[in-house]
Amino acid sequence: MVTPHSPSPLPPHTRTRTRTTGALRRLVFAATAGVSLAAASFSAAPTAAYADGAPETRPLTPLAPFAPLLPHLGRASDHLTVTVHGTGGRADGRFELVCHPGGGSHPDVDGACGSLDRGARWGKDPFAPVAPDSVCTMVYGGPATAHVTGTWAGRAVDATFDRSNGCQMARWDRLVPLLPDLR
Repeated sequence: MVTPHSPSPLPPHTRTRTRTTGALRRLVFAATAGVSLAAASFSAAPTAAYADGAPETRPLTPLAPFAPLLPHLGRASDHLTVTVHGTGGRADGRFELVCHPGGGSHPDVDGACGSLDRGARWGKDPFAPVAPDSVCTMVYGGPATAHVTGTWAGRAVDATFDRSNGCQMARWDRLVPLLPDLR
């Protein structure tokens, strides 16, 4: 006896498509959940560069399977290129700096990385230009210029430095030993 509301069996090709679609949905859900977990764990606590210089102590082992997919979220992306001119030859050149772990051609990798880590604070950009409304002494610090590009603490850096007045000199000196000490 057939009841009016009994489900009719699905044709065989529809059942296969439903199983394939279900498997695909589960795969997409798992990938999305993994990326969401990774993003949430990175945003749950500040990185060391923005946490008053304190080292990051959270274990990142749950994210190990996702490490190849998320290289731009980790601290390993701290890579800067520093180009210096006009120092009278004693510190001119182009230097690469990699932090976390340290490396590159910079003459003081550990000092430069440590200085940037200690100087970074929440809401403060160590590479920020001098505020336009600043009152600066008219002291000339010499013709030295520097250009810093790359990535620091997950943010793009493209900063130019000079020693044209007291404010610019103080900005330069805050980044020693990343920039050469010309005092």
